[in-house]
Amino acid sequence: MSAPAALITGGTSGIGKATARLLHSRGYRVLVTGVGSVTDAGLPEDVLVVRADARSLSDLDHAMDQARRHFGSLDLLFLNAGISRPGPLESTGEDTFDALFGVNVKGNFFTLQKALPLLNDGASVVFTVGAGEGLGAATTAAKGALLPLVRSLALELAPRRIRVNAVSPGMVDTPAYAKLGISRETLDSWADGVPLGRVGAPEDIAEAVAFLASAAAGYITGDNLVVSGGVGVHARA
Repeated sequence: MSAPAALITGGTSGIGKATARLLHSRGYRVLVTGVGSVTDAGLPEDVLVVRADARSLSDLDHAMDQARRHFGSLDLLFLNAGISRPGPLESTGEDTFDALFGVNVKGNFFTLQKALPLLNDGASVVFTVGAGEGLGAATTAAKGALLPLVRSLALELAPRRIRVNAVSPGMVDTPAYAKLGISRETLDSWADGVPLGRVGAPEDIAEAVAFLASAAAGYITGDNLVVSGGVGVHARA
């Protein structure tokens, strides 16, 4: 019996990279996609790295061709590719709006559509959602669109026993914050507002994804696992 296979979008840095490393260490065959360099991703040698923009259907076709060629089928699809563009309503332009929905909604939707023939019955699909509040209306809307999508897909794919869930990270120390211009000092200071007293690590989210992909989560579908160190607990009560 061959080892399980996983495809991770947005897998060359941050949460996706940590998840690729964790799953690889647990015996998975792993393919990751990203928009950066595929030659210095810093992943184990036998992790396949494919350059693919989530907004490009031809790029997605190429990624699926590689997964089919190397793995034949998939046991986990981790839809982690996503972007944030903070800003108030009055300063959000069309290009920003289109990019947010192009990557976060269109990209995830069509990646799953194209991966569907490769997914084994009983496979797991996990979306990275996360909190959009505080990042502007457009980012909140693009991220928020994923949760009803997860619930709908969980019902649609249930006859094949394909489980569809989301993981929602809180404040996690990833390169995404630096890209948004947030300093290390600011990020560290946010720990004071986290009930568990620290900003999360990418590995914290990787463990949650690995759980949702495992047989231990075999009766969980259509759900959103919040991994936030306790941030927002009162709001969810």
